[in-house]
Amino acid sequence: MFEELKNKMDKAINALEHDYSAIRAGRANPAILDKVTVDYYGAQTPVAQVGTVSVPEARTLVIQPWDATILHELEKAILKSDIGITPNNDGKVIRLTFPPLTEERRKELVKGISKRAEEAKVTLRGIRRDELEKMKASKKAGEITEDDLKGYEKDIQNITDGYVKDVDTISAKKEKEIMEV
Repeated sequence: MFEELKNKMDKAINALEHDYSAIRAGRANPAILDKVTVDYYGAQTPVAQVGTVSVPEARTLVIQPWDATILHELEKAILKSDIGITPNNDGKVIRLTFPPLTEERRKELVKGISKRAEEAKVTLRGIRRDELEKMKASKKAGEITEDDLKGYEKDIQNITDGYVKDVDTISAKKEKEIMEV
């Protein structure tokens, strides 16, 4: 009955997980390069589409472009991005070495994680509100009864509560990952 509601809430959860995947926890994670684009023959192209990104060691990412002529452009794009890591260009590949996180930086990251979790909850509540308004409009139009409306409101709230718990679980897992590294 509430497939559209669940689909919208699933998208909100997926967006949160995608945001969290770009947060580095002191370990090398290729997802950190998802938002970095390089000028490749006049087109802004994601790093993953111009070469191979690998993780040879826990704190190192290696980018090997398929076209060696773009090494300099790739290096500039990484420097310009906000990932905060200086690339090391050896003429064939670019290495990104992730420094260990300081306690202060970990706490900053945890605050950011909490903020994103709260934003996801606000999004879920907005989706819930929209669905409740649809149900109230259906009642006003005479399509459903007052008792149906009350039942639907409970169902919608239960669905929302489940997704809010998912957000809490996902953010707690990410916070634990950050603090343990």
